[in-house]
Amino acid sequence: MSDLTQQYLAAIAEHSAGFAEATRGNLGANVEHCPGWTVADLVWHLSEVHWFWSTIAEERLAEPPADERRPPRPSDDGLVDAFEAGARHLVEVLSAADQTHPVWTWAPQKDVAFVTRHQVQEAAVHHWDTVHAAGGELAISPALAADAIDEFLTFSVSSEADPAEPARPALEGSFALVASDAGTAWTLKDGVVPGTIRFDTGLDTGVRALVATASDLLLWLYGRVELNTSPVPTDLVTRFRALCFTD
Repeated sequence: MSDLTQQYLAAIAEHSAGFAEATRGNLGANVEHCPGWTVADLVWHLSEVHWFWSTIAEERLAEPPADERRPPRPSDDGLVDAFEAGARHLVEVLSAADQTHPVWTWAPQKDVAFVTRHQVQEAAVHHWDTVHAAGGELAISPALAADAIDEFLTFSVSSEADPAEPARPALEGSFALVASDAGTAWTLKDGVVPGTIRFDTGLDTGVRALVATASDLLLWLYGRVELNTSPVPTDLVTRFRALCFTD
């Protein structure tokens, strides 16, 4: 197992544990960025996510598992305990799996490695949700957040490998995201195919940039926090948002 895979697995375990801790005694609170959901609903959502992807990785499935296989939602009294068991199982499955083995995913990259990497930001962002619902604050580590930003820009925006359907208006410009605490930047620009985005790692000369911590940039991409976007034209930011699959 590579060092990077070990880091991903440790991050899933850490953020899942933090998620569970933040939910206890707070299941009835509203989750601001998941409209209509309580913390209990979010716990069950992430429990289902863990079941879904652990089943795919463990059984090496070439298609999603049938809906009728989904476990029933437990009572609220057992909800967090069931989540913790499912999170541990996910980490165990991904630890034992061949990361190169092909499996079904929603992205162009169809292997266990994609599942492992994406589950880091799934756990981290929802950890933030539960801490926020409890009135607290959470900063995702710079290295982890920077990797998740890179993953988001690769798989969660309209790209030549995975263009939006139906087609959306082109970016018509370029700007950069600069992670002030991670020493990393990404310059976003129009792809060759209209209505797609490509990015280069680094800050191109003369390009306007949104500068923030890696954690805040990631949470902004997921619609959790607001940033000062005034350095970049508003219409350019709006078109970028429209080309993202996740907000």
